[in-house]
Amino acid sequence: MRMLTVALAATLLAGCAGSVMEDARTRTPYKTLTSEKPGKDVAQCVQFSWQDEAVFGVDAAAYLEPGKQGGTTVYTRSAESFVDVVSGASGTTLKYYAQKDDFVAKRRLAALATCL
Repeated sequence: MRMLTVALAATLLAGCAGSVMEDARTRTPYKTLTSEKPGKDVAQCVQFSWQDEAVFGVDAAAYLEPGKQGGTTVYTRSAESFVDVVSGASGTTLKYYAQKDDFVAKRRLAALATCL
């Protein structure tokens, strides 16, 4: 029963994060970046850098999921920040979205930039 409750809670949270991400994607990204590295490598690097507790404290969680239009999406709890990483013929494009333009969003962008 306990596992069922945990699974249900995780599903509900993923659904909420998904709608937040879909809404954000209708607007201009906070920042668009490019890289010559493979998208998979960039996405894993972003996930790892966003999980640095020394930088982000106890809320240092980052998750990977397949992107809606290919590639990979890296996101934080409640999708406060997320990045769509898509590889193409001319390299990898990263579209970074943040719910708020605050210190944490800028810090996550700086961590992301180290992966380019």
